[in-house]
Amino acid sequence: MTTARKQLERTIDAEDRIIMAQYNKQTVRVYQAYNHKIADEVVELGQFGPSFKIDRMTWIKPSFLWMMYRSGWATKTDQERILAIDITREGFNHILSQVVLSSYDRDLYASRKEWQTKLKASQVRCQWDPDRDIYGNKLPRRAIQLGLRGDMVHHYIHKWMVEIHDITDYVAETRGAMRAGKFSTDLLPKESPYPVEDAIKRTLGII
Repeated sequence: MTTARKQLERTIDAEDRIIMAQYNKQTVRVYQAYNHKIADEVVELGQFGPSFKIDRMTWIKPSFLWMMYRSGWATKTDQERILAIDITREGFNHILSQVVLSSYDRDLYASRKEWQTKLKASQVRCQWDPDRDIYGNKLPRRAIQLGLRGDMVHHYIHKWMVEIHDITDYVAETRGAMRAGKFSTDLLPKESPYPVEDAIKRTLGII
C-alpha cells in the first residue's frame, strides 16, 4: 500500500471519530450498565455504594445507542440496569485531555514502546468502536469509550458527578416499542457532536 493511500485511510478514519453526546453548558451525559445490586445502591444513596469496586477500571460511554448495543438493551448479565450520569464539562474535558489510545497509532506515539509505557501509566484509556443504530448495525462513524482508573475514578465519583438517573424503565419501554414496530427516533436522547479543542482532538486521534 502506498504512503498516500495509507494517509488517506488514516484521514478518513480520523474523520469518522465523533463524540456524540447529550450535553448543555454545564454537563455531559455518559452511560454505564450495572447489575441490580450496584444500581439499587445508587438509587438509594444517590451515589455509588460499597458494591462498586473503585479500584477497578470503569468505562463510560457518551453514546446512548452504543451503550444499548453493548448491554443488549439492558438484557445482558450484570448489565440489566442502565445509569445515565451527568458530569461536569470541566471534568469530561479533563478526562479527554488525559487519554491514551487503547490501540497503537504511529502518528501519535514515537514508538510502540513509548505507547505501551504511556498506556500502562495512564489513568484514562480511550477506545474507538463502530457506533450502532437501534438494531445494532454499524454506523459510518466511531463511538468513544473511556476507561477510568486510579485518581480519575475518585474524581469522577466524588468531584465531577452532578446527578445520576436510573433509566432502566425508559430503556425497557424503548426496547418494547422497537420490538413492537412502534419505534420512533423521537424516543431517543437528542445527541450532537461534542466540541473538542484541537489539542485534545490530536490526543484522541481525531486529527
